[in-house]
Amino acid sequence: MAALNLTPSDPSTFILTGIPGLESAHIWISICFFTFYIISLLGNFTVLFVVYKEQTLHKPMYLLICMLALVDIGMSTSVVPKALCIFWLNLKGITVGGCLTQMFFLYVVCDMQSAILVIMAFDRYIAICNPLRYAAILTNPRIAKLGLVVLIRAVLFILPLPMLLSRQPFCTNRIIPHTYCNYMAVVKISCGDTTVNRMYGLVIAFVITGLDLTLIALSYGLIIRAVFRISSKTAHQKAFNTCTAHISVILMFYTAFLFTFLTHHFGHGFAPQVHIIFANLYFLIPSMLNPIIYGVKTKELHDKMGKYTRRR
Repeated sequence: MAALNLTPSDPSTFILTGIPGLESAHIWISICFFTFYIISLLGNFTVLFVVYKEQTLHKPMYLLICMLALVDIGMSTSVVPKALCIFWLNLKGITVGGCLTQMFFLYVVCDMQSAILVIMAFDRYIAICNPLRYAAILTNPRIAKLGLVVLIRAVLFILPLPMLLSRQPFCTNRIIPHTYCNYMAVVKISCGDTTVNRMYGLVIAFVITGLDLTLIALSYGLIIRAVFRISSKTAHQKAFNTCTAHISVILMFYTAFLFTFLTHHFGHGFAPQVHIIFANLYFLIPSMLNPIIYGVKTKELHDKMGKYTRRR
């Protein structure tokens, strides 16, 4: 109940409003968010459980899928519980430290997902272009080391975001018109000079996205060149089938990211409600669909998941 009595001028607290202008629809929106979140958790934990239980799936490709599942769980969990607290319990208050912590973990897992998709593209490149050396190049210990590199990269790139914001002054307006501590939404309520904050946010977004998309495009360019050197149409089909799930996940993740990022920074003609809803769906939809895509498109994983489903 204390959260209900918080005032926007409380120096230790921000107020998350939810989705301004759609307060009457909060309960219906929350049902959608909750449903997507539960499906996401069930799907990703199922993938983790099946890969853990099946020794035949203890391979680099499936370890990468598990990394993606863990990141998806972290991504949706960073956003949905607080949003549901706002929608259902009217608990809109969040401490400054809590806000910066949420922001840090949220963008770390986003960065990690992008990097994991790059490693997956490299995995498909080795599997198709150099299959005889696949087992020697991509070993399980090497995948674990790459996972550590992904984490370190994310922390180093993202840590300055909350650190820079922690130095900003926040005056009487401490209301964040959002369901979570979105970086730009917090920057906009600062009453200080936010030029450095805005520039760093833009640079990081473009550097990370540009670098990762370039590496993915390079991998698939080499894959396409290698595939078209094969005369057999059956081999063409088989090679492209192994990439279908990964390509679907890439398109979904980066399309959602670019749309959310560009509309938030440059789409001033969009209503604020559109920004906020799409910003939430960006964290929910990929997390919900990724395990479904890999469960359907990856035959070995599909068969193992089917075995446990039938058993239940």
